Amino acid sequence: MSHETAHDAAVDLGLADQARALREGGVTATELVRACLDRVEATRTTLNAFRCVRAEEALAEAREADRRLAAGDPAPLLGVPVAVKDDTDVAGLPTRFGTAGAVPPATADGEAVRRLRAAGAVVVGKTNSCELGQWAFTEGPAFGATRNPWNLRHTPGGSSGGSAAAVAAGLVPAALGSDGAGSIRIPAAWTGLVGIKPQRGRVSVHPYDDCFEGLTVNGPLARTVADAALLLDAVCGAHPREGLRLPAVDASAAARRDPGRLRIALAWKPPFTATPAPLHPDIRRAVTGLADTLARLGHTVEEAGPRYGLIGLGFLPRATAGVAAYADRHPEPALLDPRTRSTARTGRRLRGPLLRAARAREAAQHRRIGAIFASYDVVLTPTTASPPPRVSLFDTMSAWRTDTTMAAACPYTWPWNVLGWPAANVPAGLTGAGLPVGAQLLGPGGGEERLISLAAQLEGELRWQERRPHGLEQLWAGRAPCPGPGRRAAAGGGPAGTRHDVMDI
Repeated sequence: MSHETAHDAAVDLGLADQARALREGGVTATELVRACLDRVEATRTTLNAFRCVRAEEALAEAREADRRLAAGDPAPLLGVPVAVKDDTDVAGLPTRFGTAGAVPPATADGEAVRRLRAAGAVVVGKTNSCELGQWAFTEGPAFGATRNPWNLRHTPGGSSGGSAAAVAAGLVPAALGSDGAGSIRIPAAWTGLVGIKPQRGRVSVHPYDDCFEGLTVNGPLARTVADAALLLDAVCGAHPREGLRLPAVDASAAARRDPGRLRIALAWKPPFTATPAPLHPDIRRAVTGLADTLARLGHTVEEAGPRYGLIGLGFLPRATAGVAAYADRHPEPALLDPRTRSTARTGRRLRGPLLRAARAREAAQHRRIGAIFASYDVVLTPTTASPPPRVSLFDTMSAWRTDTTMAAACPYTWPWNVLGWPAANVPAGLTGAGLPVGAQLLGPGGGEERLISLAAQLEGELRWQERRPHGLEQLWAGRAPCPGPGRRAAAGGGPAGTRHDVMDI
C-alpha cells in the first residue's frame, strides 16, 4: 500500500480504529487531520456539511498531538479529527446555530468541547444546523442546503444534519450533535448512523444551561455503537456551575457487554399531535425485520405502547420558549427566518404560568409513561414515520405548515426529550429507493448502558456499518456521485452562485 493510500485508508476508519492506528504509528495525526480536511473541502459544494473549518488550528493541534503520541501520552482520542455542531461553543468561532448575521466569536469552549479536547480530539470544524435547531432538515438562506450522502437530492435530516452528513460521508469518524426533539436520532436514521441521546444532565450543555427548557442534550453520531460509546465517554460530565450532575456511564464497557434477555415493547402508535402521521410501508417493514432479529436473539418482543397522554401540552411551551430565548440573544433578529420569528412570538406568549405548568407536569409524565417499564425493559419504535424528504421541500411553507409536515414525518422522538430519558437510533435498513431509515430504542432514566448493549448486539448481527453510501470516492474527489441502484444523480450544496461559508482561521 502506498503512503498516500495508507492515509486514505486511515481517514476512512472509525473513531476507535483511528485512535488505535495513531497509537500504533500506522499514521500520524498530521496526516490524518490533513486527509480529513481535504475531504471536507472536496465536499463543500456537494454535501455542504460544515459551516466553518478551522484548518490552520486543527493542523497545529495535530502536530502537537504527534509530539504527545511520540511521548506516550495515553489520552484516548489523541490526534483523532472530530466535528461539533454549530450550536456548541468553540473558542474563537461564532456559534451561529444556523443563523445569518454578525454573531461574535465564542470566548471559551463549551464544556463538552473542553472535554473532547481533554481527551485529545482535534476539532476540525463546526457542522451545519437549521436555524436554532427547530426543524428536521438542515437548510437555510445563511448557508444553503446540507445534503444526504446517500442521495444528494434528499436532506440528511436535522437539526444535527451537518454532523450526520459528515460522518455518513466519511469526512470525520464521529461528531457531536444535539437533540431537543430528535435532532440526533432523526438525522442518524436518515443517514444510516448510530445516534445516542443521553439522559438529561449526562453531557454538559454549558454555557447554555437548561437548554431549551431542559429539552436539549448533547450526544454522539457515529457509524458504530462502539464509536458512539467512545465519544459519549469522552464528553460525559457536568460543568462545575451546572446544577444537574449525574454520574458518568461506562458506555464503552456497555458496548462490549451482552445485554441479557430483555422484554421489548414494539410500539407503533406515536403520541397524539393532531396531525395524521401514516407510517411509510418501507419503514414498517424495516422495523418489523429488526424486531424479528431481536426475537431471534432470544428477546421477548411484544406489541405494546407507552401511555403518552397529551404530552404535547408539555412540549409546545418548552420548545417555543427555547426558540424565543435563542432568538432574543441574536444580535440581528430581523435576519431570522420568518418562521423562527413566528415561533419566537408564540414562545414569548407561553412564558410564565403555562411554561411553569409544562415543567411541573414532567413528574406525572414520568409516572404515567414510565409505567411501561414495569413490564418491559426497552421500548422499540420507528425513529421516523417517513424516509428523508427532498431538499427544498419546506422552502415556501409557512411556519404552521412546516411544523405540521414535520410532525407527520417525525412523530416518535420528541416525547423522550420532554421526559429527559435516554434513547438511541440504530439503522434499520434501506427503503426501496435506497434511503436509510432507523429504529429507536427507548429506556427509562439512567438506562443508557442497557440501550448501548442492545444496540451493539444488533450491530453484531446486522453489520450495518458495512453498508455505505454509493459513490463516496467521487464525493471525496469533489464530484457528485453517479446514480446507483435506486438513486439518481443530484446537484450541489449551497445556493446557486454562492460560495459556502468556509473559514480558515
